[in-house]
Amino acid sequence: MPDLHTPSAAPSVALIGFGEAGSTFARAAGWEDGAAAFDVNPARGQAMDECGVVAAADRAAALAGAEVVLSLVTADQAIAAAEQCAPFMAPGTLWCDMNSVAPDTKRAAARAVEAAGGRYVDVAVMAPVDPARLNVPLLIAGSDAGEAMAALNALGFAKTRVVGHAIGQASAIKLCRSIMVKGLEALTAEMVLAASSAGVLDEVLASLDASEKQVSWPERADYNLDRMMLHGRRRAAEMTEACAMLRDLGIAPAMTENTVQLQQGIGSLGIRPLPDTLRGKIAAIQGREYQS
Repeated sequence: MPDLHTPSAAPSVALIGFGEAGSTFARAAGWEDGAAAFDVNPARGQAMDECGVVAAADRAAALAGAEVVLSLVTADQAIAAAEQCAPFMAPGTLWCDMNSVAPDTKRAAARAVEAAGGRYVDVAVMAPVDPARLNVPLLIAGSDAGEAMAALNALGFAKTRVVGHAIGQASAIKLCRSIMVKGLEALTAEMVLAASSAGVLDEVLASLDASEKQVSWPERADYNLDRMMLHGRRRAAEMTEACAMLRDLGIAPAMTENTVQLQQGIGSLGIRPLPDTLRGKIAAIQGREYQS
């Protein structure tokens, strides 16, 4: 294994999961040499080919020779991915779990990786990967966080930071922040749908603008609905993990549970293409007889 503390050392990388995040990173980095990927959806093989990444037939093929693994699956598959891949990793392989899951979920995944001789690292992706791509901020935690940061830097990631040496610290920062960010999106949706139905949308938005003007509320509401309509199901999975974290901390997730429902409900409508305006988005949601 090369010295990953040396920024010029580009380790061989495997991606487990090749959805939006995996394909965005691979396309931006141009990992033509030493990069392979596996996804349970065989249709994503074409995207791998387009990104210059070897489309592996199975997990074993993807992980053969990999020094760094980026786990980029859906939140509900984070532990399963670690358990299914662990037997095929060479001793000392860095498993960078970049999924938005609860600290306890990451600790469970870590047990599977470490039992097989791998080195587990908790990585939190702190912004949308598009358009940030390799400039997306990454928080890293775990006993091998320093070496993982060097490896990620060598792979082209430009904004990495170690936040602790215990698995779960990075994911706790991510999910605590998400409680606010995704919660505000869900509250925005509830507010604009109610205001529109009551015929008072303009007055409500103007009232909010009068008290807070950094970004106008029509712009903010449009953006929040946009995020939910595009990514609501994925955000709901993340917030389900936030609920698990809150329960682990002895806190009842009253608001966050409802955020899950609202994100899931709007994301599941599958409205495409997205309307260009706030009123268009509201009409599209209401036209699908959305029920919270």
